[in-house]
Amino acid sequence: MERTGQKAYLVLENGKVFEGRRFGATGDITGEIVFTTAMTGYLETLTDPSYYGQIVVQTFPLIGNYGVIPSDFESASPALKAYIVREWCQEPSNFRSEGVLGAFLESAGIVGLYGLDTRALTRIIREYGVMNARIVSSLEEADACLPALREYKVEGAVDAVTCRRPIPPSGEGVRKVVLWDFGAKANIRRELEKRGCAVTTVPAGTTAAEIAGMNPDGVMLSNGPGDPAENTAIIKELRKVCEYKIPLFGICLGHQLLALSQGAKTAKLKYGHRGANQPVRDTETGRVYITSQNHGYAVLADSLPDNARMSFVNANDGTAEGIVYRNMPAFSVQFHPEASAGPLDTGFLFDRFVEAMDQHRSR
Repeated sequence: MERTGQKAYLVLENGKVFEGRRFGATGDITGEIVFTTAMTGYLETLTDPSYYGQIVVQTFPLIGNYGVIPSDFESASPALKAYIVREWCQEPSNFRSEGVLGAFLESAGIVGLYGLDTRALTRIIREYGVMNARIVSSLEEADACLPALREYKVEGAVDAVTCRRPIPPSGEGVRKVVLWDFGAKANIRRELEKRGCAVTTVPAGTTAAEIAGMNPDGVMLSNGPGDPAENTAIIKELRKVCEYKIPLFGICLGHQLLALSQGAKTAKLKYGHRGANQPVRDTETGRVYITSQNHGYAVLADSLPDNARMSFVNANDGTAEGIVYRNMPAFSVQFHPEASAGPLDTGFLFDRFVEAMDQHRSR
């Protein structure tokens, strides 16, 4: 039998108000509101640490239809603030399902809203840009919350989602890789392990000396949430790691941090790239790949140092999607080659990283 949630309201920073119904956890919550255009993969979206501090809107209307599948999670628990959908499926049908979406959100303490016009909401975000929002229980609270709402800022994001202690390799591999965890999706580690890598995951606060002391064949710079420029201590240590000439591969936030360590600059996008259908063009071959992305900041192409060249560009807005460094065995991409969820077009980049490590090992 379908359960109807209590009425609640989404208040946007620009004063717009949407009425919806609650599911998941109860309570009022403030966050940065963003949208994702992915048609599938809502479990991976919910458990992606890069959504820390954000209220996530799904543009695809029906969510929850294949239930909850823990083996598809990208982290142990959600990091987002709240979750908004058009239609919440309360009776999923899938042979892998181990639960229902509403109960999962409730157990994780994540506030959910359904029954909103997500199409209209997304159009507002696209036109106005990313903004803050708050879920409240009554209209009386809508105007009262606006001053504090406009002051909200996502801060300390990486520290909130990184692992607390090193995680040793789960199996044997011929290549030793350090996965520097800024909010890593689980499939990054799996993709490396599939290619014969023994992966040790280390916290964001790990120093360059500690990484060098592990004598790795390569260092993987993970995805993660927040403003990349905020992570000044990490950027300082990463600059030192670059001097060791160890093969480096950066994804998403890792891509941005690597660029910042080399003197480039980053800036916040109007509404970011979030979804599984972002086209990127290889600057050498001209070939276009469809990619999975989740980021609100980008590296400014005109700020790249002389030792770097852009390897991929976004086919929609021309922003930097990949960088190769000439003075060290390092490259990075803004998109997610590990996908989860999303197209697998660019999984070959993990092979490229393995090749770089093998060349480094043979010297």
